[in-house]
Amino acid sequence: MGVTALYDGNTGLPENKEYLECGLPEFLQESVCVMKRTWERLDRGEEYLRWDCDYCELQSDINSAEVNQMISSEQAWYLREKYLRIERV
Repeated sequence: MGVTALYDGNTGLPENKEYLECGLPEFLQESVCVMKRTWERLDRGEEYLRWDCDYCELQSDINSAEVNQMISSEQAWYLREKYLRIERV
């Protein structure tokens, strides 16, 4: 038996959306890495006074990359939901 990938029946795209992180501009990759470390600290209950700066920088970098068509709107929303913990309404 082989491994079966899980795909969305409507779109045909993989259910695992991590492919949307491929090919991000370097400045955006760096902001994502910083925010990952920030969430790790906060989730452990550590006090970290720069969290809002890291958050705003990532949000700005996502917006900039989207507006300048360096990433798609789908990628931008994936990153916002995953790393900024924003729910799309």
